[in-house]
Amino acid sequence: MCWVIHDRWNSVSQREDRGVHAPVCGMTAYGGRRFEQAWDRDAVPAVIVDGPGAEPRLGSVAIPVRRPGTTVVAVVAAPLNPLDLAIASGTFHSVRHDAPYVPGSECVGTVLESDVYPPGSWVYAQCHASPAAPGTFVACVVVDDENLLLLREELDPVLGAAVGNSGTAAFMPLIERGGLRSGETVLVLGATGAVGQIAIQIAHRSGAGRVVGVGRDRAALQRVLSLGANAVVDLRADESADELAIRLLAAAGPVDVVLDGLYGRPLEAALQACGPRARVVNIGNAAGATAQVPAGLLRGKQLTMSGFAGLHIPLQEKRVALSWLWASLIRRELQLQVRTVSLEELPAAWRAQASSPHEKCVVVFDHTPCRASWPGL
Repeated sequence: MCWVIHDRWNSVSQREDRGVHAPVCGMTAYGGRRFEQAWDRDAVPAVIVDGPGAEPRLGSVAIPVRRPGTTVVAVVAAPLNPLDLAIASGTFHSVRHDAPYVPGSECVGTVLESDVYPPGSWVYAQCHASPAAPGTFVACVVVDDENLLLLREELDPVLGAAVGNSGTAAFMPLIERGGLRSGETVLVLGATGAVGQIAIQIAHRSGAGRVVGVGRDRAALQRVLSLGANAVVDLRADESADELAIRLLAAAGPVDVVLDGLYGRPLEAALQACGPRARVVNIGNAAGATAQVPAGLLRGKQLTMSGFAGLHIPLQEKRVALSWLWASLIRRELQLQVRTVSLEELPAAWRAQASSPHEKCVVVFDHTPCRASWPGL
């Protein structure tokens, strides 16, 4: 585990002796060197989910031959997201896979083969995993060119990957959907998870007048205070929505923007704490799949409520958010709690993710220098 901000490499010259051993689907350059192929492209190491609800297992898959309009990427760092678990469970609202597939929705890696990007280029990739198209928990992956963004050399690949899905799920609802303005009050429901922690920092750095985090874990909420929250509110199992609303108002005052990762009773309370014309953006339902929204409250306060699902947003529409996040990492203005694991350790990390850890788990591959240089490994 590592608390970041962290700058592992300061220049290309420092990286010259740490090579990327590329899969058989191509060769890659790293720090001015090229490295030979390491795997049979018909048996590339991967993690596989055999069907809805099945736990992931280690295995191997064949990498498809690259076709025009696609790029082959050697995966360097692939974060484990709640989205990956939700899809694998078979209960996700819009995607279900009944046949075996390789999960994983995003990664940072280096280009092996492409008509667009030079070999060795650092890229961020967004994937839509399916039985026909492996996701990112595989040593190399074929990605549509439109689902790639070039990265700056100075960006740490582990952190760049870790902030992708989680960061856009915080930035876009707060800044683009929620229209956060300087001086406004922000309430983050689910502030102790990866998305919530990033949201607290985005709100603080974007000039919010007051930022309040809400979560179940009191110890984790103390971390939220250190990230820029002005106050925190703990959720109590025996408390009604009305009682929680009183505590929210005491901590925040009238709220202008709500980032809701919980739904259920916490959202019902948050709506009572909203000021006139507040904007509420839902990104998850960890506290329940339904919530009561009184019509009089909705109309009387003239609230705007919307939902955000990053899975259905093209990567190019996320470019502004990702650029802000990556630039903040490079400037050491954004903190993440990251734990790196190997591909072999992913099944155990998958089970841990189901209990909502307050850190980001990122898979790093044997052909990446990350494991050799990351503190504590």
